[in-house]
Amino acid sequence: MVKKANQTWVSPIKETGKWKIQHAGAERASKICGKKAEAIDVGRKISQNQKTEFIVQNKDGQIAFKDSHGNDPHRFGL
Repeated sequence: MVKKANQTWVSPIKETGKWKIQHAGAERASKICGKKAEAIDVGRKISQNQKTEFIVQNKDGQIAFKDSHGNDPHRFGL
């Protein structure tokens, strides 16, 4: 999946078993957490503050869920 600038990701670090919170396109993680639940809590707050799409991956790299905290365009006719 292509990471876009308006996204905040929670991803596993395979070498350490920890979890990183990182904005798409950033070279370094915003924060490293020991547990996935902690990373989700912190990442969600960062995403809400930055108004970004929040994406969480499982240990296997598949997307567990997404949540949008940015401006969602209104869909007309729905």
